[in-house]
Amino acid sequence: MSSAGRSQLPGGSTERSADRTSGASEFAERLLTVLADGAFTSTYKYAVLLGLVDLCVEQSTRTGGAPTSVTTRQLAERILELYWPQVRLFDERLLQQNSGNQAAILTKILRFQNQVGEPGISVARARHLAPDEFARLVRDIEWTLVEMPLPKLQRVGSEQVHFLYRINWSDDIRRSTFMSRDFDNAIRFIGNAGEDLVRLAPFVRPLVQREWSGLVGRFNGLAEARLEQFLFGAPREAIAHLAEPLLQLQGGNCFYCGRRVRQRREVDHFVPWSRHPDNGLDNLVVTDAACNNAKRDHLAAAEHVERWAERNQQREVELAQIADVKQWSHRPRRTLSVARSIYLRLPADARLWQIQREFVAVDAPRLRSVLGAAS
Repeated sequence: MSSAGRSQLPGGSTERSADRTSGASEFAERLLTVLADGAFTSTYKYAVLLGLVDLCVEQSTRTGGAPTSVTTRQLAERILELYWPQVRLFDERLLQQNSGNQAAILTKILRFQNQVGEPGISVARARHLAPDEFARLVRDIEWTLVEMPLPKLQRVGSEQVHFLYRINWSDDIRRSTFMSRDFDNAIRFIGNAGEDLVRLAPFVRPLVQREWSGLVGRFNGLAEARLEQFLFGAPREAIAHLAEPLLQLQGGNCFYCGRRVRQRREVDHFVPWSRHPDNGLDNLVVTDAACNNAKRDHLAAAEHVERWAERNQQREVELAQIADVKQWSHRPRRTLSVARSIYLRLPADARLWQIQREFVAVDAPRLRSVLGAAS
């Protein structure tokens, strides 16, 4: 099977900034054309788009560059994580995500959770409790993606418009071919598509989530307002139980201001959920309510990034132990790649949150030093 490649460092090419902007604009226009096609009969194409965006961010290089390819297995694992919380009941019913029968991926996930005996179980705990069955679930999801949305995502009307990726199979592929050792599972990005996905991620993600929520609303006869939060919102209640061990790791102090946390301790996504949905333990810190309310969805300043990177590196063993005890996701490399992909692309005039209502300029050399040296 093929492995994911790497692109060159952002800004390292000789093409002019105006050319890069023009290329990203053309890419965005083609993406909007695909989203506006109107032929979506399930939410799979939206899931594939978000999955590819997330993988490009999560598989970044040490300098923040996007990958040149990803694999169908990686995509299957990412899409499983996207759909996993969506099998919860919404107003006492499972939401329909297909125009006919329920989408197969959701049915398989729900069946697996029922077999394990813990509806709503976390992905990390499910993988721990039933590793063989979990691996089969991922393989089944991978086949569904290979057979259905991947060959069809770039189709507008009856025409294939290849601008995002190329794959070495068509939509008449048989499962026996997929299961063979010779199957080429690479999803190869065309030109700068990987870079464009990362560059446009802050805009693509909310747009796709809104379109996804709208389609689910139409399938189920529901308004969109509550659906988007249900489908994609940060599960605050799910991470609250991690506050105690993380606070002990921080010596009982707020991660940002350093003051003792006595009441209303809160768990914050260091890289904001709105930027990238990473619930991994390395992306979580404990704050007091005042700092958490002030930081909100802002990116933290370089000094916070430095302290965060040092914590994750120096306390890696303790974080792994917490993850093991709590059966929680712990993927330090993925979390670090997300931070690199976002922070190392910031424009020079961006402002980062320092404390309370204070914002500071981007310290690019310090960020490059901290995130480039981290491992």
